[in-house]
Amino acid sequence: MISGEYCQGMARYNQWQNQSLYREAARLSDLQRREDRGVFFKSIHRTLCHILCADHIWMHRFDGWEIPKARGSDSPDWITSWDDLHALRVASDERLISWASGLNAYILAGNLTWRFGGKTTDNSALMWGLVVHMFNHQTHHRGQVHAMLTGFDMRPDETDINFEK
Repeated sequence: MISGEYCQGMARYNQWQNQSLYREAARLSDLQRREDRGVFFKSIHRTLCHILCADHIWMHRFDGWEIPKARGSDSPDWITSWDDLHALRVASDERLISWASGLNAYILAGNLTWRFGGKTTDNSALMWGLVVHMFNHQTHHRGQVHAMLTGFDMRPDETDINFEK
Protein backbone atom coordinates (compact mmCIF):
# COMPACT_ATOMS: atom_id res chain seq x y z
CA MET A 1 0.00 0.00 0.00
CA ILE A 2 1.06 3.59 -0.57
CA SER A 3 1.24 6.38 2.01
CA GLY A 4 -0.05 9.93 2.20
CA GLU A 5 3.54 11.08 1.77
CA TYR A 6 3.79 9.14 -1.50
CA CYS A 7 0.63 10.88 -2.76
CA GLN A 8 1.97 14.28 -1.74
CA GLY A 9 5.22 13.58 -3.57
CA MET A 10 3.39 12.42 -6.68
CA ALA A 11 1.14 15.50 -6.63
CA ARG A 12 4.22 17.75 -6.49
CA TYR A 13 5.89 15.69 -9.23
CA ASN A 14 2.73 16.05 -11.32
CA GLN A 15 2.85 19.83 -10.91
CA TRP A 16 6.56 20.06 -11.74
CA GLN A 17 6.20 17.95 -14.87
CA ASN A 18 3.11 19.85 -16.03
CA GLN A 19 4.91 23.16 -15.57
CA SER A 20 7.75 21.86 -17.74
CA LEU A 21 5.52 20.53 -20.51
CA TYR A 22 3.23 23.55 -20.62
CA ARG A 23 6.25 25.90 -20.61
CA GLU A 24 7.69 24.21 -23.68
CA ALA A 25 4.34 23.73 -25.43
CA ALA A 26 3.61 27.45 -25.00
CA ARG A 27 6.65 28.15 -27.20
CA LEU A 28 4.94 26.38 -30.11
CA SER A 29 2.25 27.82 -32.33
CA ASP A 30 -1.33 26.72 -31.75
CA LEU A 31 -1.15 24.88 -35.07
CA GLN A 32 1.92 22.94 -33.90
CA ARG A 33 0.25 22.05 -30.59
CA ARG A 34 -2.72 20.67 -32.55
CA GLU A 35 -0.70 18.83 -35.20
CA ASP A 36 -1.31 15.09 -35.47
CA ARG A 37 1.91 13.54 -34.15
CA GLY A 38 0.81 9.89 -34.39
CA VAL A 39 0.07 9.29 -30.71
CA PHE A 40 -3.20 7.95 -29.31
CA PHE A 41 -4.86 11.36 -28.84
CA LYS A 42 -3.03 12.72 -31.89
CA SER A 43 -1.71 16.09 -30.66
CA ILE A 44 -0.04 17.82 -27.75
CA HIS A 45 -3.14 19.89 -27.01
CA ARG A 46 -5.53 16.93 -27.15
CA THR A 47 -3.29 14.74 -24.99
CA LEU A 48 -2.85 17.44 -22.34
CA CYS A 49 -6.60 18.03 -22.40
CA HIS A 50 -7.28 14.30 -21.95
CA ILE A 51 -4.94 14.15 -18.93
CA LEU A 52 -6.67 17.12 -17.30
CA CYS A 53 -10.15 15.77 -18.02
CA ALA A 54 -9.26 12.37 -16.55
CA ASP A 55 -7.78 14.08 -13.49
CA HIS A 56 -11.04 15.93 -12.98
CA ILE A 57 -13.12 12.78 -13.38
CA TRP A 58 -11.01 10.96 -10.77
CA MET A 59 -10.99 13.96 -8.46
CA HIS A 60 -14.78 14.15 -8.76
CA ARG A 61 -14.84 10.61 -7.36
CA PHE A 62 -12.15 11.25 -4.76
CA ASP A 63 -12.99 14.76 -3.61
CA GLY A 64 -16.21 16.02 -5.18
CA TRP A 65 -14.71 18.23 -7.88
CA GLU A 66 -17.10 19.35 -10.60
CA ILE A 67 -17.23 16.59 -13.19
CA PRO A 68 -16.33 17.57 -16.76
CA LYS A 69 -19.07 17.48 -19.36
CA ALA A 70 -16.64 15.66 -21.65
CA ARG A 71 -16.04 11.99 -21.01
CA GLY A 72 -14.29 9.13 -22.76
CA SER A 73 -13.61 9.88 -26.41
CA ASP A 74 -14.70 13.52 -25.88
CA SER A 75 -11.99 14.15 -23.25
CA PRO A 76 -9.31 15.39 -25.72
CA ASP A 77 -11.66 18.12 -26.91
CA TRP A 78 -12.95 19.21 -23.49
CA ILE A 79 -11.15 22.58 -23.54
CA THR A 80 -10.37 24.11 -26.91
CA SER A 81 -8.51 27.26 -25.81
CA TRP A 82 -4.82 26.83 -24.99
CA ASP A 83 -4.93 29.65 -22.44
CA ASP A 84 -7.97 28.14 -20.70
CA LEU A 85 -6.39 24.67 -20.70
CA HIS A 86 -3.17 26.02 -19.21
CA ALA A 87 -4.95 28.09 -16.54
CA LEU A 88 -7.12 25.16 -15.44
CA ARG A 89 -4.07 22.88 -15.31
CA VAL A 90 -2.26 25.31 -12.99
CA ALA A 91 -5.30 25.62 -10.71
CA SER A 92 -5.94 21.87 -10.76
CA ASP A 93 -2.36 21.06 -9.80
CA GLU A 94 -2.68 23.30 -6.74
CA ARG A 95 -5.93 21.57 -5.80
CA LEU A 96 -4.33 18.13 -6.26
CA ILE A 97 -1.49 19.08 -3.92
CA SER A 98 -3.95 20.35 -1.34
CA TRP A 99 -6.06 17.18 -1.61
CA ALA A 100 -3.02 14.92 -1.33
CA SER A 101 -1.92 16.71 1.84
CA GLY A 102 -5.04 15.36 3.55
CA LEU A 103 -4.51 11.72 2.63
CA ASN A 104 -3.45 9.17 5.23
CA ALA A 105 -3.21 5.39 5.62
CA TYR A 106 -6.79 5.11 6.85
CA ILE A 107 -8.24 6.91 3.82
CA LEU A 108 -6.01 5.07 1.37
CA ALA A 109 -6.90 1.65 2.84
CA GLY A 110 -10.61 2.26 2.31
CA ASN A 111 -12.79 1.37 -0.63
CA LEU A 112 -14.17 3.83 -3.13
CA THR A 113 -17.44 3.04 -4.86
CA TRP A 114 -18.40 4.90 -8.03
CA ARG A 115 -20.47 4.52 -11.16
CA PHE A 116 -19.20 4.97 -14.74
CA GLY A 117 -21.26 7.46 -16.71
CA GLY A 118 -24.78 6.19 -17.34
CA LYS A 119 -24.16 2.60 -16.23
CA THR A 120 -26.44 1.16 -13.59
CA THR A 121 -23.91 -0.94 -11.68
CA ASP A 122 -21.43 0.30 -9.11
CA ASN A 123 -17.69 -0.27 -9.15
CA SER A 124 -15.64 -0.57 -6.00
CA ALA A 125 -11.88 -0.73 -5.43
CA LEU A 126 -9.28 0.12 -2.85
CA MET A 127 -8.61 3.84 -2.76
CA TRP A 128 -4.83 3.45 -2.84
CA GLY A 129 -4.97 1.47 -6.10
CA LEU A 130 -7.18 4.06 -7.74
CA VAL A 131 -4.88 6.88 -6.65
CA VAL A 132 -1.87 5.01 -8.08
CA HIS A 133 -3.83 4.53 -11.30
CA MET A 134 -4.53 8.27 -11.55
CA PHE A 135 -0.87 9.18 -11.06
CA ASN A 136 0.28 6.45 -13.50
CA HIS A 137 -2.23 7.64 -16.09
CA GLN A 138 -0.83 11.16 -15.86
CA THR A 139 2.74 9.91 -16.18
CA HIS A 140 1.95 7.68 -19.16
CA HIS A 141 0.37 10.41 -21.24
CA ARG A 142 2.86 13.09 -20.16
CA GLY A 143 5.55 10.80 -21.58
CA GLN A 144 3.78 11.00 -24.93
CA VAL A 145 3.68 14.80 -24.71
CA HIS A 146 7.36 14.87 -23.77
CA ALA A 147 8.18 12.84 -26.88
CA MET A 148 6.05 15.09 -29.11
CA LEU A 149 7.76 18.18 -27.71
CA THR A 150 11.23 16.75 -28.28
CA GLY A 151 10.12 16.06 -31.86
CA PHE A 152 9.73 19.84 -32.18
CA ASP A 153 13.22 20.36 -30.66
CA MET A 154 11.70 21.61 -27.41
CA ARG A 155 13.50 20.65 -24.21
CA PRO A 156 11.14 19.88 -21.32
CA ASP A 157 12.72 18.96 -17.99
CA GLU A 158 13.94 15.46 -17.29
CA THR A 159 11.11 13.19 -16.19
CA ASP A 160 12.96 11.17 -13.56
CA ILE A 161 11.60 11.84 -10.11
CA ASN A 162 15.08 12.29 -8.63
CA PHE A 163 15.55 15.35 -10.87
CA GLU A 164 12.65 17.19 -9.22
CA LYS A 165 13.59 20.68 -8.12
